[in-house]
Amino acid sequence: MKLIDRLANLTTRCCGVVLLIAMLSGVAHAQTTQHRQAHPQTLDRIVAVVNDGVITQHQLDARTRSATAQLHRQKVQLPPPEILKRQVLDQMITERAQVQQAKEAGVRIEDNELSQAIDRIAANQKMSANQLRQIVERDGMTWTDFREGIRDQMMVARIREREVDAKVMVTPGEVDNFLANQGSSGAGEEVHLAHILIRIPEGASPETLQKLRAKATAIDEQAKAGRDFAQLAAANSESNDAMQGGDLGFRPIDSLPQVMSSAVANLKPGQVSDVVRSPSGFHIVKLLGRRGGGSALPQVQQTHARHILIKVTEITSESEAKQKITLVHQRLKAGEDFAALAKLYSQDGSAQKGGDLGWLYPGDTVQPFEQAMNALKIGEISGPVQSPFGFHIIQVLERRTTDVSQDRQRQRAMGALRQRKMEDANLEWIRQVRDRAYVEIRLEDQ
Repeated sequence: MKLIDRLANLTTRCCGVVLLIAMLSGVAHAQTTQHRQAHPQTLDRIVAVVNDGVITQHQLDARTRSATAQLHRQKVQLPPPEILKRQVLDQMITERAQVQQAKEAGVRIEDNELSQAIDRIAANQKMSANQLRQIVERDGMTWTDFREGIRDQMMVARIREREVDAKVMVTPGEVDNFLANQGSSGAGEEVHLAHILIRIPEGASPETLQKLRAKATAIDEQAKAGRDFAQLAAANSESNDAMQGGDLGFRPIDSLPQVMSSAVANLKPGQVSDVVRSPSGFHIVKLLGRRGGGSALPQVQQTHARHILIKVTEITSESEAKQKITLVHQRLKAGEDFAALAKLYSQDGSAQKGGDLGWLYPGDTVQPFEQAMNALKIGEISGPVQSPFGFHIIQVLERRTTDVSQDRQRQRAMGALRQRKMEDANLEWIRQVRDRAYVEIRLEDQ
């Protein structure tokens, strides 16, 4: 099997957004539907125009309530209501522009693909799709709106892969420099960061740059003087993590954008960086914690596995693929040889080797495959396992613990550099999409 992580990354990104929505169990029950029922005479109005689309007052109010509940759950002091509403509207405008960009590029998510993604999201949370729907509707969001929101996020993820991820290249020379400069002492270190971004518009004049730098400097001074960083982020940051108080969680330091890793290099937990600039804007970073790192090369568990894959294609539907893999599984249970059945039925490059995938490192396979494989004992054969490629039957042959080899170190360095470049490129892409969109804000008409 060609071990491609791109499809898994798409699912992971979408799932992260979806779970954020699905976990809004703390939101007060006064959501959009209830609001309209409580005010049946209130006419909706347009608060922003984005290219050929609009954002309505009801949509903004519902999103603001969700953001308020999210900040409450994180115990973040709320900004003044009008500032919060403008922050939320700014995020909605940016998201709407990205969705429109995806549609213009011809990106489409079919209903069956959307349903499969939602099923995977529910499964990852150990619930059925119906249970997920109950949570969504309990908090006042219609299931249709929820599905369409996920469809939009999947479309954006796909256009980013096409327009950003696929164009990121890492050269062997960059890997050499990375390994030479990294040093063994920082290997594996992770940092917990919070972040504020003041975006620089495309083609900004020197006067605009000066004003934005002054704004960022004033925020930085407030943060260093002890003002709550999360509140400052919620009130000022133009990053999509603003409504999480700018919290980025723990991240490998070597895969952070260069501007962030440099900013926190000499910080102690609790300290705030000076203002730093990237092509996309001015950044303020707070270090919340560090973990990991050390001079010894990390040891990892490798798994020697084999599999049989039946793909889902335009010709073979999901139900047909599942039926075929189930029949193969029954033959294995009856005692037939795994390698022989793999040569007959498996639909990838490992078939001629009896399905043998060789020694696998963590992360070499897509998440559903790896989770199922890790749950198996040596010699055990799994039931049918679904992944973005289709349906698998997996058998673990051996396991071993080994040092990370030099080749693997280079692969990890390449992955870290690629992630770093993708984050930088993604920020720049979002800025360009937003700046090139026609936007008309009508909040002042209230």
